[in-house]
Amino acid sequence: MLHGSISRRRRNIAVAAGALTLLVAGTPFLPDRSERTPTATPASEVEPALSGATGPGVITPEMQAEIERVVAEGARTTVDVRASAYDLAAASTRCAVFDGQRYCLGLGWTQKTQAEAAAGLATAAGPTTPTRTTPEQTGDLDPMTSIRQRAELAPKARAKAERAELTAAARSVAKVWLIRHEIQGVPLPDNFYELHPEAAVSARLKPRKHPRKFRILSEKQVRPQQEYYWCGPSTVQMIAWGWRDRRQGQALWADRLHTTTAGTGITEMVRVVNHNTGYDNSDRAGPYVVLDISDFTYEQWWRLMKKHIHTYKAPVVLHPVLLKQYFPYLDDDASGHFQVGRGYHRTRDGQKLLGYFEPWDQSRFDPTEPRIARTQWQSAYKSFRANQAHFQHNVGV
Repeated sequence: MLHGSISRRRRNIAVAAGALTLLVAGTPFLPDRSERTPTATPASEVEPALSGATGPGVITPEMQAEIERVVAEGARTTVDVRASAYDLAAASTRCAVFDGQRYCLGLGWTQKTQAEAAAGLATAAGPTTPTRTTPEQTGDLDPMTSIRQRAELAPKARAKAERAELTAAARSVAKVWLIRHEIQGVPLPDNFYELHPEAAVSARLKPRKHPRKFRILSEKQVRPQQEYYWCGPSTVQMIAWGWRDRRQGQALWADRLHTTTAGTGITEMVRVVNHNTGYDNSDRAGPYVVLDISDFTYEQWWRLMKKHIHTYKAPVVLHPVLLKQYFPYLDDDASGHFQVGRGYHRTRDGQKLLGYFEPWDQSRFDPTEPRIARTQWQSAYKSFRANQAHFQHNVGV
């Protein structure tokens, strides 16, 4: 009887969600009264923010079996930390499929196959050419370090970490489906709302237009990174400060992120944001996920930025490579990096700018170099290119 009751309830939710979706589709897209939408708003700026976020889902027996399969596969695989980049990448890159979406450990939700993900990591972790100048390190884990750190873990510790990462991923699969549906036009499964009743709220929200310009977070709640390898702790400090309205030291965030002198991993960034702010609530962004955007076009990436900042009113964990060709304020090329995405602006002449807080200030570590301001408004296209240029090609959203 209980099973029948649950099934009927899920069918009712699905029917109601479908009806509300049709109602929304037939309703004119009215701007929010608090927005000041220009009369000459370009067509690309009036695309509706179709739905909100979704809360965490439940772990089904099928999901749990998939989690245990991937963890067990790792327990059976041993590789020396001194092994080649290819062997380390092949051993550490393992993927799970939850409800038709693939999640790879350390990389996030991706359309790549496990073999493609491993090959990409091996290529990025391979030796650089002798003529290539080593970039300044700002605190993002380089590819070789990221796979060596996992290989160095004791078997029980590795299994515990991987099980926790995969469990959090499985609970967020509905959000990934919605992002791919709304941003990339991927059709939802016919029984999506029946399988994921936690996502039904997304079908009930009234569509709103994206204004030409929008920003969140206070420019007073920013600090540069205090150590050259603390871009991760500084980024989380500013995100949490915006939520709690209380500054907490970067050393505290470095501890919670398990940051070392080698830097911080993006999966740790997402985990700590979810555990220490309310931006992961279903009335905001829902549980943050690590999303591979290598298959996104620029327009899709731009749409994701607008949706996250305007609809969710939640910051984005940006994950670019700090190269001079993308960031004009740099004096030297730097490493992979984290920034706080917090605004967007399409100017009257059609330029698209991304607003973010920049933790890196090269002058703190070399007084001969120019100071870098915390608050930045720079070319969105160049930020997209810098994101795509990172070996992981992902963001925290």
